[in-house]
Amino acid sequence: MRLKFHPIDLRLRHTFTISRSSKDTEQSVIVEIEHDGIIGIGEAAPSERYGESRDSVVAFLKKVDLSEFNDPFQIVDILDRIKILAKGNTSAKAAIDIALHDWLGKKVGLPLWKLWGLNKEKTPLTSFTIGIDSLNVIEQKVKEAEPYRILKVKVGVPNDQEIIKTIRKVTDKTIRVDANEGWKSRELARDKILWLEEQGVEFIEQPMPASDLEGTAWVRERVHIPIIADENVIQLSDLPNLQGAFDGINIKLMKCTGLREAMRMIHTAKAMHMKIMLGCMIESSVGISAAAQLAPVVDYADLDGNLLISNDPYLGVDVQDSKLILNDLSGLGVVRRKEINS
Repeated sequence: MRLKFHPIDLRLRHTFTISRSSKDTEQSVIVEIEHDGIIGIGEAAPSERYGESRDSVVAFLKKVDLSEFNDPFQIVDILDRIKILAKGNTSAKAAIDIALHDWLGKKVGLPLWKLWGLNKEKTPLTSFTIGIDSLNVIEQKVKEAEPYRILKVKVGVPNDQEIIKTIRKVTDKTIRVDANEGWKSRELARDKILWLEEQGVEFIEQPMPASDLEGTAWVRERVHIPIIADENVIQLSDLPNLQGAFDGINIKLMKCTGLREAMRMIHTAKAMHMKIMLGCMIESSVGISAAAQLAPVVDYADLDGNLLISNDPYLGVDVQDSKLILNDLSGLGVVRRKEINS
């Protein structure tokens, strides 16, 4: 097996701001694993929140030696070896996991959703993210999001109420709110959520810092809409700590090291009677299409990272009237745009 990788810069259509950061471009790394004339493709979308950067992804990938494996079907052994190569580096590990799964699907000639026995008609609607911005720009973003039926609104700043009021002024669509750990006290989080309930918000994602799990549990007892964990849940081992504080989890391939771990988290969360959302970083259609293969077995989707960029070099999962549309192409179902146009 041969591993190759190259960086890409993803340009955002709008400056993307959450409670702790703001950016106009996102740095991603595309990974290719070649064997037997077939190339599997994956993506790493590193996040500073989890101690990664494009440089750290590249440094990790340079350490990876797949020469001892002569068959990508040995995916368990390969990923177990990748897991212990170094701590962290979750998106870099996810890129290898995704590329291997893409290779397997291409080898047997099946899309991953079919290989796993899933029904592609059961994909949920995906939300479309409205980042923090000036009120007039937020109103413009909402109007541009007309094709999407669910809005995920970033909050966690002093004028949260003004943001929601601005959006409610122009639409009565379903709203989901993500504070990205922005509310630092339990009383503030409680009061914000109680007010958001009156605005018809469906659920709240990560209202408080991940370090204050006790505070989140306190809030949970005093509000009436679901609270979904994001920064509090990275991998499978985090799930047992969440009972009593959260009603559901946001699984991101870039946090959890890929599709194998994500599937384990889905089965465990279902056993714990927790709601499951598939989320994403700012990613191309490679990473988004990988996560979308799991969409038929989750409750919510926030797989819009590729919709927020203007230079996606790939095509994969489609979105029609907010519903994720999986195709019948093998593996991830992803192709390069230049191959379509050539």
